[in-house]
Amino acid sequence: MISEVANLHIQDGMASEFESQFRRASPLLIGSKGYISHELHKCIEERNKYLLIIKWQSVSDHLVSFKQSEAYAEWRLMLAPFFDSAVEAEHYIPIKLHTMAVPPV
Repeated sequence: MISEVANLHIQDGMASEFESQFRRASPLLIGSKGYISHELHKCIEERNKYLLIIKWQSVSDHLVSFKQSEAYAEWRLMLAPFFDSAVEAEHYIPIKLHTMAVPPV
């Protein structure tokens, strides 16, 4: 599993419309090969900034299966008009961390 992480900068005054359109566009992701889940977070410090995290089975599910699909073309048509700048996405893999149990006091 990988996480696609993108910072989205939305045009001033368009946040509410973007959020509504994002809800309408979400089924395009959900039906895609290798899709696991997605989350959209709104930044507290910068009102027009969002963090999008999409979990995929593999990088190729994102870069090939989705980005070369008609669903992606429709996704871009629906959401690109709201972007204030180019969207740059990066891919991350989880790191297993071992934690030590704290004994009760």
